[in-house]
Amino acid sequence: MGGVPRVTLDACVLFPSVLRAILLRLARAGLYEPVWSDRILEEWRRAVMRLGPDALAEADADAARMREVFPRALTPARPDLEARHVLPDANDLHVLASAIASGSDALLTYNAADFPGHVLAAEGLARRDPDGFLWELWSRAPDAVREAITATHADAERLAGHPVSLKALLKRNRLNRLARALDAPGRA
Repeated sequence: MGGVPRVTLDACVLFPSVLRAILLRLARAGLYEPVWSDRILEEWRRAVMRLGPDALAEADADAARMREVFPRALTPARPDLEARHVLPDANDLHVLASAIASGSDALLTYNAADFPGHVLAAEGLARRDPDGFLWELWSRAPDAVREAITATHADAERLAGHPVSLKALLKRNRLNRLARALDAPGRA
């Protein structure tokens, strides 16, 4: 893809709607190519179920749009790749297998302990946390990242029905470094 990284998105980064919206907007802008599997999407769906039927309906609609907009993102299950690895949590083997099978450059997750760096490095993968990943994209394409964040912030305010602090919104989504970067003088 000419330098555009392929990045496998773990279910934990799809769960927060604000983070998911920012990530998908940046993928649509061509800053990276997202990857997921049916099982990753199902894990996300199961996590959303706890929020109630409205949230589940929204997640199902989002997943359908994601499949439509990013047809290359879906990676088939690879039990053979799962079987050749050991992770601290065996339930995460499918995520690693998806990243390997898709030729991803990185795995985006909050669960650093579940994906040891040496295991990923042996497969040519980097483990990335969302804040560092988005900060890196911002440092390379600040206008595109700012546009994605502005649109997501507007959506959050519309859904809330009142003004929402952008800095607080980013910090609630564990995007502290990105919030600081956007708040820096001369960056607004």
